[in-house]
Amino acid sequence: MNMESTPAMNTEKPINADHLELQKFGELAHKWWDKNSEFKPLHELNPLRLAWIDELASLKGKRVLDVGCGGGILSESMYFKGAEVVGIDLGEKALSVAKLHQLESGAKVDYQYIAVEQLAAQQPASFDVVTCMEMLEHVPDPASIVAACARLVKPGGSVFFSTINRNPKAYLFAVIGAEYLLNLLPKGTHDYAKFIKPSELSSWARQADLNVTVMRGMSYNPITQHYSLGDDVSVNYMLHTIKSAA
Repeated sequence: MNMESTPAMNTEKPINADHLELQKFGELAHKWWDKNSEFKPLHELNPLRLAWIDELASLKGKRVLDVGCGGGILSESMYFKGAEVVGIDLGEKALSVAKLHQLESGAKVDYQYIAVEQLAAQQPASFDVVTCMEMLEHVPDPASIVAACARLVKPGGSVFFSTINRNPKAYLFAVIGAEYLLNLLPKGTHDYAKFIKPSELSSWARQADLNVTVMRGMSYNPITQHYSLGDDVSVNYMLHTIKSAA
C-alpha cells in the first residue's frame, strides 16, 4: 500500500464530485477519528448501520466496497466483521487519515483514490456487497453514483445506501436542529436542495437493476442523546437493495 503518493485518475469525464464539499471535509479530516469532534454522529451511528448491514448481507468472508469511505469508520468496522474491504473516496486528506489510522487499529482495508464510476468501468460485478453511506447528498449527480454501485456488485449481491429525506421536517432536524441548535454537525454541512426523497432513490435503484428490499429510518433523541433504527424515514434513512440475477 503506497501511502506517499496518490494515483493519477482518468480525467476524460468530469468527476462526479463537488470541489467545495471535498474541501469542506478535507479541512476536518484530522478530526475523523475523534469521537468528540464534528464526526461524533458518525461514530454513534456506525454500530447501528454496521449491525443492519451485517444482518442483511452477512459480511464475513465477503468482498465489500465502501463508496465515499472518508476516514474509514465504516470500512474498518466491516473489516473487523470478517470482510475483505476496499474503501474509495475523492478526499485525499480523508484517505490519508484512513490509511494512518489502520496502522494503529490493525485493519487491512485497501483504500483507493478513485471515482466510483471509474472503478465500475474497471471492475464490474466484482463485489459481494457495496455500501454508499452519507454520501449521495453531497454529490452533483447522485443517480450516477447509484448506477455505478449497481455495476460494481455481483448479481444477487447487496447494495446499501443512506441519505437524508427532503421535506420540511428533514430541514428542521438535519439542518436547523443538527447544525444550528444542537451543534451536532458543523454549520453548512448539508445543502437542503441536495436532500433525496426515498421515492427518488428507489427509482434510481430500480433503473440500475437493483431491487429495493427494505428501508429503515435513523432517529436521534436529543434527551437521551442516542440514535435508533425504526420505521420513520422522514429524516435520515437507509435503503437495502439486491442486484437482479444475471
